[in-house]
Amino acid sequence: MTLTTRRSFLAKCGAAGALLATGLRNAFSSSAPEPHIVFPTSARDRLAVATYPFRAYIESPNNSARDRKLPGMDLTDFIAQLRAKFNVHNVEPYFRHFRSLEPDYLASIRAALEKSAVNAVDMAVSNEASFYDADASARKKAIVFAEKWVDVAAAIGCPSIRVHIERAANSAPDVERSANSLREVTEYAAAKNIVINLENDDLVSEDAFFLVKVIEAVNNPFLRALPDFANSMLSGNADFNYRALQAMFAHAYCICHIKDGEAGDKGKHFDIDLKRSFDILKASGYRGYCSMEFDEPGDPYAATTALIEKTLRYLG
Repeated sequence: MTLTTRRSFLAKCGAAGALLATGLRNAFSSSAPEPHIVFPTSARDRLAVATYPFRAYIESPNNSARDRKLPGMDLTDFIAQLRAKFNVHNVEPYFRHFRSLEPDYLASIRAALEKSAVNAVDMAVSNEASFYDADASARKKAIVFAEKWVDVAAAIGCPSIRVHIERAANSAPDVERSANSLREVTEYAAAKNIVINLENDDLVSEDAFFLVKVIEAVNNPFLRALPDFANSMLSGNADFNYRALQAMFAHAYCICHIKDGEAGDKGKHFDIDLKRSFDILKASGYRGYCSMEFDEPGDPYAATTALIEKTLRYLG
């Protein structure tokens, strides 16, 4: 992946990205002290498809999950096929699926979205450094990395990103250090009208109840929760999963991940009660997008289509 400096990146892409963002159907106010994304109301229009389940197909220098036995495509190709394959017009790109961060390539992403009438509604970003590392230089590295992807989101007209809280070898999860780091990231993102989301994606560094403490400590409406239906089920405790989901939806705003199960590291399958999960979503008053993120062995096309049909049944 070819990276530019933030200064040169903003000089080349910032204005174009801001202009695009104001024109999307899910536009948000440029002057409000809190995000105001205009969410669709029909069930199908609220659906998105994450590119992460299709990682075996997507060509990118940083995509180590690419399977050369399968046909390959660029992220722009995935965007172009989205409506025909799934009858969905919202996408959640995974950061490793960007072939480059050069302005010309980001412009091609923007053009693909516009041509296909597809909205990027969130962007999933991971990090190699931890926001709560005991080493201040490591925390700063995590902050700078997240802010770089805020710039990318602004450039392609995406209103939010999911940032990952990586584990730290020298520290247990720390609310204060995490909050201080994410406060800086969130303030940077808020100035560009980008929401920062935290996902219950790791049972150690992203325990749902730890994330809630961090979100409440930062106390900025641009820092929100991204509830994942099944990640907390990897604990093996169904009660914990649904309590975690409820806690996350109390702080959710614009994006959640829909799954009907999860595969553990050793191949063990964990089913969830999809109706119960949607009941929690509805009880919370959540009005944002629901991103299909099938994450088990098997054909992601067929599984995503099936997950869409189940979601429409419970969401409508």
